[in-house]
Amino acid sequence: MSEDEHEIEDLQVEVAALLLDYVYAPLLEDQHVRGVLPAPSGAPAVRVALGDGGECDPARLTAYEIPLGSGVELRTPHDVVALLRAVHTGTHIYPSDRVTSVMGMDLYLVDPTQLKEAPFTTDDWAATLLRCLARPSEEQPPVRLRGFLFREGGLLRLYMDSDEASGVIAADVQPGGALTALLAALPSLLGEEWRTSDGADDPHCRYLVDLTRW
Repeated sequence: MSEDEHEIEDLQVEVAALLLDYVYAPLLEDQHVRGVLPAPSGAPAVRVALGDGGECDPARLTAYEIPLGSGVELRTPHDVVALLRAVHTGTHIYPSDRVTSVMGMDLYLVDPTQLKEAPFTTDDWAATLLRCLARPSEEQPPVRLRGFLFREGGLLRLYMDSDEASGVIAADVQPGGALTALLAALPSLLGEEWRTSDGADDPHCRYLVDLTRW
């Protein structure tokens, strides 16, 4: 198997993992994810079935095939979400050669060049950050997520503990941007005293760290 084929397989795994969030929460309006299928014959694409929450009747589901390649680059799982939202925004006319069926579902072959991807929302960024903290790749992460709270102004308050500091520490962050860098820096940032306040208005933490401008 070639390196490109391995990359497609890994990306299909990542897409399936991300889209799990939209089985219970709607992807857009009343549309939930009811299936994620790797395109057959090793095709560099993923197929996603959408429908009402709890729906299982193939005739009431709609499947979309999203190509995973974008020029010389691969799309990200978040790009797939953006394209799925885009197909449900406005009216889209598909030529007959891009409409077929599979397993009893109507299947639309999406052409990303004909769509304007839906923007990544603050909640999307927050969910990505929370997922990374709640399901770390390390067996013993340097910080653990104990809770979270969405705040006014698009802020997210994280409640964490760490081997470096006792008790629960809260951190206010602005979801978005360089999440990887923030995740890597969190263990040391939580202990920077000049960033802290006593968190007197929040009884759920020992102190609060302001990371909104980090």
